Amino acid sequence: MKITATVARILLGLVFLASGISGFVFLFVSAPPPPPGLAGTFQQVFFATHWVQFVDGVQLIAGLLLLLNRFVPLALILLAAIIANIYVFHITMAPNGIIAPIILSVLWVLVALRFRENFAPLLTARAQPQSYSHN
Repeated sequence: MKITATVARILLGLVFLASGISGFVFLFVSAPPPPPGLAGTFQQVFFATHWVQFVDGVQLIAGLLLLLNRFVPLALILLAAIIANIYVFHITMAPNGIIAPIILSVLWVLVALRFRENFAPLLTARAQPQSYSHN
């Protein structure tokens, strides 16, 4: 399982690093042609408002963190939000690309299982803030 999780972490890191870099490349070249329908309209707004740089910045940072094997739980939390948005995009506007978030989710789960202890506190129903003493 350790080797599988490592391979999944590297693949996930590479995918999101490449995706993150691509958003910044479009600062210097034109955006790809928009797909038809609402997906195209969404893509045009995504690029015209430069929202793409924010999202791709998060992807780039998370991808780097995964590849460097640093702050992996933080990277996974960031990517969970990105992957959720990829699902929403494909479910609502471009269902033919739904396989991409499914594959990303499988990789995400394989990595997250190795770090499940780090996520356990997030699943506390009535969490209490920790008190810190000032000595």
